[in-house]
Amino acid sequence: MALKCEKVSDGLYRLDCLGYVCPHPQIYTKKVLEKISDGDVLEVIFDNPSSSESIIAMCNAPGTEIIESTQSGGEYLIKIKKG
Repeated sequence: MALKCEKVSDGLYRLDCLGYVCPHPQIYTKKVLEKISDGDVLEVIFDNPSSSESIIAMCNAPGTEIIESTQSGGEYLIKIKKG
């Protein structure tokens, strides 16, 4: 189970945390957000329900904005804009 973060296009990154339990998705999300530029968007994909609450709570701080949050078939997707 390898963590995968990739640049999808200019200003868009995808962090695949499928299979990781809390608090790992939140920790990895925070680390990637620290590395990307203001205005960039990070898509976080995960399948641990408790991680959703943790990531959303973390993104309520100044400097980040959740622009989309969806769930489908046990997988969650949160899009976060930094800046």
